[in-house]
Parts: sequence; structure tokens; C-alpha cells
Amino acid sequence: MTLNQFYFGWVATSIITFLYLLKQPAPYGRHSSTQWGPMMSNKWGWVIMESFVLVVLFGVLFYYNARLNLQAWVMIGLFTFHYMNRSFVFPFRLKTAGKKMPVIIALSAMLFNLVNGLLIGNYFAKEADYPASWFLDIRFITGLLIFLIGMFINWQSDNILLNLRKPGETGYKIPTGGLFKYVSCPNLFGEIIEWLGFALLTWSVPGLIFFVWTCANVIPRAIAHHQWYKNKFPDYPAARKAVIPFGV
Repeated sequence: MTLNQFYFGWVATSIITFLYLLKQPAPYGRHSSTQWGPMMSNKWGWVIMESFVLVVLFGVLFYYNARLNLQAWVMIGLFTFHYMNRSFVFPFRLKTAGKKMPVIIALSAMLFNLVNGLLIGNYFAKEADYPASWFLDIRFITGLLIFLIGMFINWQSDNILLNLRKPGETGYKIPTGGLFKYVSCPNLFGEIIEWLGFALLTWSVPGLIFFVWTCANVIPRAIAHHQWYKNKFPDYPAARKAVIPFGV
């Protein structure tokens, strides 16, 4: 199998995953279920499954003894910065003491991160060749701006969600503020925007595939969250969309 054939197969898998998740929301968070087998700590599940992609990425770079220029290191730095937050900051800010997720969810996320970490690591180790002028290229400048806007939206929305509960509270509330005015899941919208920017600033097939997989994972989840909110709260704002303002 050639690398291009694998690319097509992995994208096809993302489409199948997208269609499946539209029918069956991933069973973690508010959709968590013990019917999916053994459970583990929600907090440590996040740490393990999110940090795994960094282990894979840097493992590939080390294996190939990759000699990267500054342009490539900046791109890897942006990727790493996102996942350091998701792996070692965000989980410990969760007010979900005692909550659990199915082990199968952590394992499936690790598989996702294994493949995408290998693809991105392989790209930077063997294919990436950016000129010194890349920082002035419109693709890099525009992509970086989009990435940072997405990160801001993601972090702002996470902060709103994390601050909804007062100490000792365990229930759910209707989030307000920021882009919650327009969508139920602006945190997931922010991730979509981030990885669109990453695909653009790297101008790479693995970056584009990572963006496609992000959409395949988070759009169905946002739709499931949106429907959950509408079912739980009779006064839920009717004008809100699921994840794309004025769209989906």
C-alpha cells in the first residue's frame, strides 16, 4: 500500500466514523454509559488519550533523527501547545470528581492519535521542506491567524463551561456568553477553526486530513450535545445552532 492509498483509506474511515457518530454519540461526558464495558477516571482518560499523540509525534521525529528548520519547529510547536493544554491543563480544571468514561473511548482516541501522529510525524520528518520565506507566505500568515482565533474561541468557551458549576455542584446549566449566543458548542467550533488554520499554515496533506478527522469527530458530538440541551431545558434558546454559527 502506498502512502497516498493510505491517505484515501484513512479519509474514507473518517467519513464512516462521521456517519456512525451521527447515529451513536460517543459514550463519554454527558453521554457516558456503562454499557460500553469497563470504566476509568474521566480525568486520567483525558490525560492518557490526548497526550498519546505527542508521544507518537516526537517518537517518529526521534526515530528518523529528523533535522527540522525553524519553520517546521514553529508548526510543531503550535500543535504541541494545543495538546499540552488538552493533556495536562484542561483535564485538571474539570469539575467532574468521580465521573468516569469507558476504557474503549480512551483506546479509540489513542488509535486516532496513533495514526494521525504517525502521519504528521512522518510528514515533518521526511517530506516537509519550507523555505526561509515561509513565515511571510500568505498561507502561513492566514493559517496562523485562523489557528489563533480558533484557539481563542476554544479556550474562551472552555472557560465559560468550566465556570458554570460552583464548588460542590454537579448538575448542568445553560451556558451563556461568547459564541454560546449563536451555537451550543463553540468550544468544538473553535477546534474546527484551529485545525483548519493548521492545515493551511502547514499546506500539507496530513494537516488537511487531521482537519477532516476533527470535523468527523466533533460535528456529530456537537449535534448530540445540541439535542441533549434542547431535550433537557424547555427554555433552551431556539435560535442557537449546534456548532457552526448561522449554519449547522
